[in-house]
Amino acid sequence: QVQLVESGGGLVQPGGSLRLSCAASERRFSNYNMGWFRQAPGKERDFVAGIRWSAGSTYYVDSVKGRFTISRDNAKNTVYLQMNSLKPDDTAVYYCAASTSPAYSTSYYRPNVYAYWGQGTQVTVSS
Repeated sequence: QVQLVESGGGLVQPGGSLRLSCAASERRFSNYNMGWFRQAPGKERDFVAGIRWSAGSTYYVDSVKGRFTISRDNAKNTVYLQMNSLKPDDTAVYYCAASTSPAYSTSYYRPNVYAYWGQGTQVTVSS
């Protein structure tokens, strides 16, 4: 059982930056492919970014390409989401998730590929 704890959310002005962190309890963290999702009020949980266990491949939804960067430090059991040039539309609860599914490489954007989820951290972009 992997426990995931997100941190780093908060209130930021448009154009600002935040870095989210997700700490995993699992010592074999490097075995997991990871993802970040977000959910705005009244909307579905949407894929934001993903990273394979080796960090050799990363994936992004088009709306955050060039602004967000996902990375991981397997020695620290932590995955990060650096968010720059934030917009009001980025306002949501952000969740990290872990996957061991063999379908990850083709289905990384699907929530059902991920078996473990954190509790979420609120990101609010507003002036």
